[in-house]
Order: sequence, then C-alpha cells, then structure tokens
Amino acid sequence: MANKIPRVPVREQDPARRATNFEEVCYGYDLDEATREASRCLNCKNPRCVAACPVGVKIPEFIEALHRGDLAGASAVIARDSSLPSVCGRVCPQETQCEGSCILGIKGEPVAIGKLERFVGDWKLAQPHAADPAPAPRNGRRVAVIGSGPAGLACASDLAKMGYGVKIFEALHKVGGVLVYGIPEFRLPKEKIVAREIDEVRRLGVEIETDVIVGRTVTVDSLLDEEGYDAVFIGSGAGLPRFMGIPGENLNGVVSANEFLTRANLMRAYDEEYDTPIYVGKRVAVVGGGNVAMDAVRTACRLGAEATIVYRRSEAELPARAEEVHHAKEEGIRFRMLTNPVEVLGTDDGWVRGVRCVEMELGEPDASGRRSPVAKAGSEFDIECDVVIMALGTSPNPLLAATTSGLETDRRGCITADAAGATSREGVFAGGDAVTGAATVILAMGAGRTAAKAIDAYVRGKFAE
Repeated sequence: MANKIPRVPVREQDPARRATNFEEVCYGYDLDEATREASRCLNCKNPRCVAACPVGVKIPEFIEALHRGDLAGASAVIARDSSLPSVCGRVCPQETQCEGSCILGIKGEPVAIGKLERFVGDWKLAQPHAADPAPAPRNGRRVAVIGSGPAGLACASDLAKMGYGVKIFEALHKVGGVLVYGIPEFRLPKEKIVAREIDEVRRLGVEIETDVIVGRTVTVDSLLDEEGYDAVFIGSGAGLPRFMGIPGENLNGVVSANEFLTRANLMRAYDEEYDTPIYVGKRVAVVGGGNVAMDAVRTACRLGAEATIVYRRSEAELPARAEEVHHAKEEGIRFRMLTNPVEVLGTDDGWVRGVRCVEMELGEPDASGRRSPVAKAGSEFDIECDVVIMALGTSPNPLLAATTSGLETDRRGCITADAAGATSREGVFAGGDAVTGAATVILAMGAGRTAAKAIDAYVRGKFAE
C-alpha cells in the first residue's frame, strides 16, 4: 500500500557549517527521491490538498505526472495555477495548507508536496526555452500592476495569459518585492531561483519597470486618467515596520527586521564582495516570534553575532513555521520565551547596551484564541546586547492611499477591498499584504489571482457596449 511507504527524507546542509554561510539550507530531492515520494500519493478523488492551496494547484495531477516520469506534464499542471513553483516549494507553509490536509497525515506523515513542487519547478528552470509557447494574443486592453512581489507577479501572470498588456511598476531597483528584500538567501536563492522565475513571468509578455514610486513618480490617478490603463492592481505589500513604543527605541542599534533584512538581502550583505552598511555587533536580540523574526535572527547569526529570540509567549504559541524554528535551534539560536522587553538600555553616547525585560505568564485566550501574556510583578531582568531587531509585523506604506483619490483604508492603514479585490475606487483592485497586512507569499499570490479574474470581468463589462 502506498500509505505504508515512509516519507522520503530531504537532504540538508550540516547545521554547524550552514550557520556560517548563506548557502541554501535544504538541498531538495533528486529524481529518484522525488519519484519515490510521489509514489506515496493516494490520488484522492476529492483531494483536500487542492482545496487547502490558496492558488488551487491540482496537486494529485502534477504528482501523478511526476510519478510517471512526465516532468514536462507535471510542470504544465502546476503552471496553470502558479507562476512561482520553485519559490512556493521553498517558502510556503505547506504544513498548515496542502500537507496539513493530506489524508496520509492523519495516521502518519503527509506527502512532501512542497518538496515535490520545488523539484518540478527547479526542473523547469533548468530547461531551454525554445519550446515555450508564444505569449497569448493581445486583446488591446492594458492593466498596470503596482509592486513586483508575489501578489503583483501572480496577478500579472494571469492577466497576461488572458491577453492583457500588463506592466508592473516596482519602487526598488530589483524585481521581486519581499522575495528579494525580505526572505534570506539561505531560504530562497535570489539569482538561482527568484530572478529566473521572474524571467518566466516576463516570457508571458509582462513588462516590468523598476525605480518607479507610485505616489511620487506617477500616481494611480495618472495611470488611469493620463496613461490609458483600463485598470490598476495594487500589490505593494506592507513595508512600514511597527515598533513597541518603549523607552530607548531611538538608540543607535535598534532597527526593524524590515530594514535589517533589506540591507542583508537587497544590498547583499551575504556576499563578501559587497561592503554593505549593516551593523550587527556581537550580540543581537530579535524581538518577535514569526517567520520574519526567524529570518532576522538566523541572518544575524550568519553575520557573526550571538543571536537570541525574545518572545512574550511560550514556544507552543510561536507563529513561525515549525521547520524554521527547528532550523534556528540547530544553528545555535537562543530562545528566551515568556519574555517581554520594557526598555532598551543605552550607553552614554547613545548606543544600545541591552534590553530590560519582564517575565510573562499566559492568561486567558484573546480574540485570536491565543492565551494572552501577562507580566509577572517584580520579574525585571536585563539581557546584554548591542543590537535590537524589532520583528513585530508591518503595515502598508501610507503613500499610495494618501495620493489616490477615493481609496479607502482601515484603521491599520490597509487598503479596503472586497473578496474579489475591488477597492472603493472604480477600476482599482488590490491584494496581498497591502490589504491584509503582513501574511504569506502564497496567500498574496492567491489574492493576486482572484483580483486578475475580477479585473478581467470589470474590463469586459466596461467595454461590453
């Protein structure tokens, strides 16, 4: 029986070695390993894994093609629904989505869907492009996409396949959004994977222009009213960091995880040939427990610091992926759980020298169902460090909403959009972190795909007469 076959383990770089470099942690499957793992799939008639995938990849179908040795067929199945398989296979939280819904996971280990998607995606990137189909015939309509992150790339890909002329406007000098500036090289290689998957999007006929800050260089209004775009999709992400509002946060050595990771990734601190302006110090405290906190603490470790996670709840409440927590522990990251900073301590000349914290205990569940942390009286203690990285979440940059007439936002500064991605401004759609606040790559892609369908319906209706 297929479900009696044990899950094929994936090879990884040795923890002691990888903690000193930025090479990829996970090596992925080879053909033999991928074929053996694919043989475990039960090919369910009502696949729960597909229902749990935010972009609806036909998972049993691509795995069956892979098992038969038809890698081109497997790639074609995935391409119908996902433009970034090599990215998603690496960074999606499969354990709570497709793999979390796999029937085999009820009594044993689920099929390694993410690793199989990565294998097929990487195989496709290695193929020559002579046989690629020509871009879809153009329908004469144009859509502007703001932001080249996962939401923008997914929306642009689907619209291009429908025949739209699509142009992406990216504020930074590199294309990829959070894939490039947020996720570290050791989890998601930039040139080997991200740049090549973006080339696949370009091959669909999508144009990309960098160094364009929408709200400054151009506006949403000018794109619609002056440049002749029929609709606009906003997938600009959430790049505005949050801080705690405690004393000492203005000291030198306190940075947001967003800034720290952007310097490390976009400005290539991981490459010895680059003299990146990044201050790590000898001891780093990262405040937070999500995936961004894990990325920041593991990056600090690789840049030579003794790195510690400071989190106000217990390990059971950590929102980061279990795999990232496991890898961090293997790499020697320290975890200070049930600990909350109340002040950043400084030297006389204005630099960080430590963090004053209090011990916490878990009280009653809050609105999200997680037990609320409560400070223990008289439990203050200090953690010595010279850098504090705040990984407390992000919200959208307010520039777009401030410069777009009739575009409503909520109290967090997120753009208000309905389930289809339509905003309060006619012809303007939005999705991903700009709407939800910081979330996952695959959820942003799902929102981009949903908005592409809504944009198509809107434009068709607009020109029906």
